[in-house]
Amino acid sequence: MIKDPFARLNLDREVLTVSQLNGRARVLLEDVFSNIWVEGEISNLARPASGHMYFTLKDSGAQVRCALFRQNAQRVRQALKDGLAVKVRGKVSLFEGRGDYQLILDTVEPAGDGALRLAFDALKDKLMAEGLFSAERKVPLPAHPQRIGIVSSPTGAVIRDIISVFRRRAPQVRLTLIPTAVQGRDATAQIVRALELADARGFDAIILARGGGSLEDLWCFNEEAVARAVDACVTPIVSAVGHETDVSISDFVADVRAPTPSAAAELLAPDSSDLVRRVESLERRLLMRMQNRLRHDRLRLDGLAARLRHPGERLRQQAQRLDDLDMRMRRAFEHRMRNSRQRMERLEGRLAAQHPGRTLALLKQRVDTLAARLPRAIRENLKDRRQALQAQMQTLHVVSPLATLGRGYSILLDERGQAIRSAAQTSTGQRLKARLGEGELDVRVEDNHLTPVTLSLLD
Repeated sequence: MIKDPFARLNLDREVLTVSQLNGRARVLLEDVFSNIWVEGEISNLARPASGHMYFTLKDSGAQVRCALFRQNAQRVRQALKDGLAVKVRGKVSLFEGRGDYQLILDTVEPAGDGALRLAFDALKDKLMAEGLFSAERKVPLPAHPQRIGIVSSPTGAVIRDIISVFRRRAPQVRLTLIPTAVQGRDATAQIVRALELADARGFDAIILARGGGSLEDLWCFNEEAVARAVDACVTPIVSAVGHETDVSISDFVADVRAPTPSAAAELLAPDSSDLVRRVESLERRLLMRMQNRLRHDRLRLDGLAARLRHPGERLRQQAQRLDDLDMRMRRAFEHRMRNSRQRMERLEGRLAAQHPGRTLALLKQRVDTLAARLPRAIRENLKDRRQALQAQMQTLHVVSPLATLGRGYSILLDERGQAIRSAAQTSTGQRLKARLGEGELDVRVEDNHLTPVTLSLLD
């Protein structure tokens, strides 16, 4: 195992080209992942004329490009096609021309174990549809657990590996084993009961662990009862069933999946040396970023210094601009004065043509004419009005009752001054006033001849 695969890159002392970076990354990947097994589903299968085969190996969450060269492709017995589940062996590499991460394969085998695989997929689809795998149901692991329950077999290497990790990394954590069978006919019921007991004990976390084995050996961890027991636990659960390539339904339902039991113990018992290495790594990254920032700021400062001009040059430019503006202002002022002078001359010509003395002379002549016409007009107006008045007086005199009285007539008026027009308006003995042409008379009605005269026959 390579302890420090990044040490030889010398990234803090050397600037790489892209080709150099991809070349070193390829060598590093091939050294670290030189012979691994990966399981997935084939898609985008391509068979060029060269005899090589290229496809994408994918699962529900990720995908990786794969290359199977002709000499290895000829040894594959099963016909490959899109959608086929396979297990492949090879090394992780990098196609330097494009910088693509890929697997260079030497073996391709069909995956799946018949009816067990179909049952596994059916239960997985069912629980996924119910939401048991959703991220919202996951509970985060405690940062510093004090009491941890381990649901596993009391015999075998699994429990010893977990205890060894905690003794080395976190000896202060109290471990409690809840023993159960992890294989066989009674394993499912025992695992469900052990999970219920562990959840009731109030542990900070629970580790569900088992060593590697075939699909049949691990089948109890693919039972629906175990999956629902894991989902019902309130305590955070780390599932560590089988080896790194083994996957169980319990892994999907648990809050966290660990590739091995030892890895599960390391998740709950962080090593202080890891923290030291992380701090050192962060320190190196901080130092590199500070150096990059200083280098960037130095380049920026050099650029600003190059752009900074001497004040004397700036003043000379401003003086030249001031002279140019002064000349432009003088030309504009002269042009403005010339236009104003021409406009004034035009206005003087128009003013001379419309001098007020001429207008005043015409107005004075008109006033004199009107002054001479005014007395004559007044006299003629008075004469006309006098003649009209005399004519109206004559007309009034003709219709006036005074004229009638002047011809010897009189008007009788009663005591209210109303004219007497009919004898019926009077009564015998009534006193009236007679209006004459000159003067008035008081008279009394002796008889209005409206009442018959009665004579005595004896007289």
